[in-house]
Amino acid sequence: MPVRYDSRRSLDTGVTEPRLFATDLQRYGPEAILHAVPPDRAAAEAYCRQLATSHYENFPIVSWLLPKELHQHFYNVYAYCRWADDLGDEVGDPAKSLELLAWWRGELVACYSGHARHPVFVALKPTIDEFSIPPEPFHDLISAFEQDQTVLEYDTFEQLRDYCRRSADPVGRLVLHLCRAHTQQNVHWSDSICTGLQLANFWQDVARDFSIGRIYLPREDYERYGYRREDFDTHVTNPAFLELMKFEVSRARTFLNDGLPLVGHLPGRLQVDIDLFARGGLCILERIEAIGCRVWETRPKVTKWDAIKLLCGSLWRHMRSRRV
Repeated sequence: MPVRYDSRRSLDTGVTEPRLFATDLQRYGPEAILHAVPPDRAAAEAYCRQLATSHYENFPIVSWLLPKELHQHFYNVYAYCRWADDLGDEVGDPAKSLELLAWWRGELVACYSGHARHPVFVALKPTIDEFSIPPEPFHDLISAFEQDQTVLEYDTFEQLRDYCRRSADPVGRLVLHLCRAHTQQNVHWSDSICTGLQLANFWQDVARDFSIGRIYLPREDYERYGYRREDFDTHVTNPAFLELMKFEVSRARTFLNDGLPLVGHLPGRLQVDIDLFARGGLCILERIEAIGCRVWETRPKVTKWDAIKLLCGSLWRHMRSRRV
């Protein structure tokens, strides 16, 4: 269950190409589609498929795990998330990003009104209709990416959790709709996994995020452990920081473990897919602990060998559960 379609925080080793997005924005941005004839469904789906399979190194594996009839629907949802995230992160101008995200929201509203114009929405509309997906998860994602343009630090964990509710949890809810498994209990577990994975990504990328002006460690947490705001500026690793990171790692692990019961309530091979993402988050946390929580000096990585072991473990658990 991917959390954010964000090149800076994922289990894969793929690299986002901002130039490619700039080209797509020129071809399919506000001015271009305003005067263009919308593509037919086949062309729109081909665009979403290309976008999904070319951005993430691990996406073909995930697609293989999914039932074939769901592949295109996942590509369509992925393309929506990819565009929304890139409008927030790849434009390079917060004011322009807000303007483009407002445009993207307008295209979403037009899609639900039956007037899809952008290729992503032309492909997404049949998915929305087939699985009765409400607009809220899509709107929540845009809201989170809009917040990224103005909020760079968080005072409390509740503020950060609210951000995760809109930036991470909606993706899991969309997946549940595609799995036809959207129940109140499943949503609760899914939200826990998605937030836990995003927190794990945040703690993995403390240094990277600070380099672009963002701090996701809540002020109330780091001050409680005696870490100071000015310590971020010099990347101080001291006992206070290490204790802080141990606390945050434990908190993220609790979210992930609390959501694991979801796996057994999903159909077929989808259990493998979701188990893989949850275990991937736990693996990130293990890698943070393996370097002594010294994330200022070293970015903990999930290796290809780790990924293979995760996949084998998820497949084994799935086969074992079928024999029970």
